[in-house]
Amino acid sequence: MWTNALVTLRTPISASRSLSRPAEAGYTLVALLALMTVLALFAMAAAPSIRHQAQREREIEAIFRGEEVAEAIRLYYSYQVRQRNLNGIQALPTSIDQLLEGVSVVTKKVQVLRASAARDPLSDSGEWKLVRPSSMPLADFQRSVMLYAGNVRPPTTDPQLKLVELLMAPPMIPIDSSNSDRSSTGDVDNSSGPFIGVSPASKSNSILTYYGIDRHDGWIFTPLFR
Repeated sequence: MWTNALVTLRTPISASRSLSRPAEAGYTLVALLALMTVLALFAMAAAPSIRHQAQREREIEAIFRGEEVAEAIRLYYSYQVRQRNLNGIQALPTSIDQLLEGVSVVTKKVQVLRASAARDPLSDSGEWKLVRPSSMPLADFQRSVMLYAGNVRPPTTDPQLKLVELLMAPPMIPIDSSNSDRSSTGDVDNSSGPFIGVSPASKSNSILTYYGIDRHDGWIFTPLFR
């Protein structure tokens, strides 16, 4: 008799517990979905900031590598003048490969450019655009540098390049920055030929500014004007 009574008492308790489990599972699923929604919203809000930071880091790297290329051009030119008695445009490199090969000093090659610096981090191809002496892109860059420096043309400090500075970058009258056009890239390419600087292949607006220039293709890394 007591056994039957216990069975009778336990049955409703067990049944109520089994009925409450689906409800608890439902609440857990709703809470999980709410959490995932909040995380997704946070990810969407953070995405622009992440892209912004990634582009900024690529631009910092591009400026660092571009400055290395400019220094390599200076060293190469200095070697051509001192060791091979060349001068002017004839003493400039005609390809990035020449900078990578280095210069011969006595019986060994001296490296003037690292392989990583020979690649443009802002372009898909990784190839720098070559900037010719007396070209329109170089003239645009010179104008921007003058505006950045208060309408003063910064002098070239390298003694060899200083002698031919006016040949490679003829002087010009600066114009107002609001009217300056930095979109001309007709004389910038990757074919072989004497070059005095390099420029990123990207035509996008930049996050950082280089001498006040806020477009990647307006940046020129050259040993002139420094």
